[in-house]
Parts: sequence; structure tokens; C-alpha cells
Amino acid sequence: MTHTRGVKPPISRDSNALMKAPVAPKQLSAYARAEWKRIMPGLIERGIITRADIGGVEDYCRARGLVREIEDALRASGEIDMKLCRLQDKAMQTARQLAAEYGLSPVSRARVGSAATDDDDSDNPLMVR
Repeated sequence: MTHTRGVKPPISRDSNALMKAPVAPKQLSAYARAEWKRIMPGLIERGIITRADIGGVEDYCRARGLVREIEDALRASGEIDMKLCRLQDKAMQTARQLAAEYGLSPVSRARVGSAATDDDDSDNPLMVR
């Protein structure tokens, strides 16, 4: 039996990938819409987003937007509100997890890159043919 728990499969181009970025959903906050506009071109270019993924990308943008909104609220109040700090931490965690799903973190981008270069094994002396 092969142990694969905790090992994520490489992200690769999807045959049903969107060719054009959809407009950011209207219900997103200004910060979340800005995040959508920032990340969507790269996701479309790499061909990893389908219509079915839009909800997850929206959730990621909502979490990132919430982090920024809470930061604004904390700065405006001038006080440390532990409830807001915990909420911000949870939003950061959620955003980080969702970012990994879509290749938006350095490690997950490396998985995307490693999938693209898998066929270049000519220099590997341990390669079984």
C-alpha cells in the first residue's frame, strides 16, 4: 500500500478551463473584488479554473477581502479587539488553504511548475525506462 496521506496531486491544465475571466461577483466587497481582479488573469492563463471552481475562488477572495476589512477596522479603532483578531486569523487561515487549492501560494505554484516539467527526465540516472 502506498502512503499518500498529506501528498497533494500536482495541479495541471484542465481541459474545460475557462478562456476568459468572469466578472467579479457583485456581492463581493471592494477588497474581495480587487483580489478577484488580481488573481483571475493568472488562473485563466494557467488553465486551471473551470466554471465549477468559481465558488471556491469567490470564497478565497471573500476571505482575503475580510482580512483587509478587519485590518482597516483594527487600525481605525486604535485598540486591540481580540474577537476581531481571532476572526482575522481564521480568515487568513481559510485564505491560505484556498490559495493552495488554486496554485496561489509558492508551494502550490511549484507543484504546477513541476507538473509541466515532468517529461524532462533525460538527466535523471535513476529513471526507470
